[in-house]
Amino acid sequence: MWRTLLLGLLLAGFTTLARAQDTSWQACRGVMSPAGPVLSDCRPVQDFVDPQGRELWIRATIDAPGVASGDTRPRALYVAGVASSEAWLNGQGLGANGRPGPTAREEVPGRYQAILPIRETSWRPDANTLVLHLSSFHGGLRFARPMGAITVLPYPYPGRPARLAVTFVAAGALLAAAFGFGVIHVLRRTGSSLVLAAMAGAAALQAIVESLRTLFAYPYPLHAWRMSAIWLLAATFAVLLVSYVAGRFLPRARPLMIGLALGVVGATALLPGFDIKTACALILGVALAALPAAAGVGDKRPGARLTLAYLALFLALALGFPEWLADLSYFLLAAGLVLPLLAVEVVRLGRDDRGREAALTRAASRPDRLTVASARGVELVPIAEILAVVGADDYVELRLVGGRSLLHAARLDGLAAQLPASFLRVHRSVIANLAQARRLERDGDRWRLYLSEGAPLPVSRSRQPALREALDVPPSVGTVSAVVLVD
Repeated sequence: MWRTLLLGLLLAGFTTLARAQDTSWQACRGVMSPAGPVLSDCRPVQDFVDPQGRELWIRATIDAPGVASGDTRPRALYVAGVASSEAWLNGQGLGANGRPGPTAREEVPGRYQAILPIRETSWRPDANTLVLHLSSFHGGLRFARPMGAITVLPYPYPGRPARLAVTFVAAGALLAAAFGFGVIHVLRRTGSSLVLAAMAGAAALQAIVESLRTLFAYPYPLHAWRMSAIWLLAATFAVLLVSYVAGRFLPRARPLMIGLALGVVGATALLPGFDIKTACALILGVALAALPAAAGVGDKRPGARLTLAYLALFLALALGFPEWLADLSYFLLAAGLVLPLLAVEVVRLGRDDRGREAALTRAASRPDRLTVASARGVELVPIAEILAVVGADDYVELRLVGGRSLLHAARLDGLAAQLPASFLRVHRSVIANLAQARRLERDGDRWRLYLSEGAPLPVSRSRQPALREALDVPPSVGTVSAVVLVD
């Protein structure tokens, strides 16, 4: 276990160190002999080592410890990648990670990460030949960079435990945020709280999946599943972010924004490399979420300016430091985004409660009018001009005579009790003004209620008997396609 943790800490910040080695590899033909591997026809490796779908022998010439740096600490070969491997230094075996082979049947998959200690007696004072036998037939997906690291470094390597600690703190904060939003949803049944809980949960899961490489020496075939899960969770977070911001500041365009996010973020699956897929999924999601936030700033909606500022900061950091975003992924920034949203949500719900209480008090003194608090101020709406009340997440939409509509900071249940008897709930999210009803029409196996103007309203099956009774429509007319209520 300690060896796995050590290697994980090493590889958490490994990219820079691996490039600093600048090892020049050669690809060769190889066979095993009693004295060790015998290589021939060696040629320089172009770009990167890629054993995917084949058996590969590679070699490199490296200096003995202390020749260049004066550091004579023991060394180990650190290997991380989607491959099984065996290694030799100057003909002496260092160990094996799985068993490489010429075919998938003959290969035994190894772990994604392996540490192969090097004995001091294996070193020569001058040039040393490092040979690796690799194969990768069980990767599941083709990776743009299958080998994350092949390098010789001091053993044991101290690693970067601070990064792992930050990851755990971020995961804990995100789980706490998911729990907080979940509690708000249970108490208030608000759709935005459910979306935010899912956002925090997706980011927390991603932090946990990111940490698996550090905590668990998993077989390399699982790496494709792990990387796919990382991208999928990042994409889920991005789409949920767009859904939340659009529902908060541009509710009418929310279905369009969600569809656009699904298409744009989903298209990142076609990009090469999982780091690029993950980073682009998040960046595109944040950029799309900034559009409804900007619309909210234009409409002077509460919280829109702060949300847009944070999304802009989020985007600037992601674009300014893409390599940092890819290494640590997005969950650190996600925690910084979700936790303030939790505080904003709590404050906003408290403000909405006070607004509803004030509106109900004012409405009680004017029984023929409804006091509506909107971004433009307070408006007294004659109840007779209300065609229907439609649930819109944390708000309700008042559809008015003349084609107007208003968003009202109230809950559908409260309005159902407040409105006069001519208003009837015909669907779980719709209250209709029956004084404006004109026609009840069949739509397949369901019915729709047509008012004096505007789009028809859905009628749920459970509420249809009450509607028929209120409209004085006998059950026997259920076989006809339409019932005209007013000529």
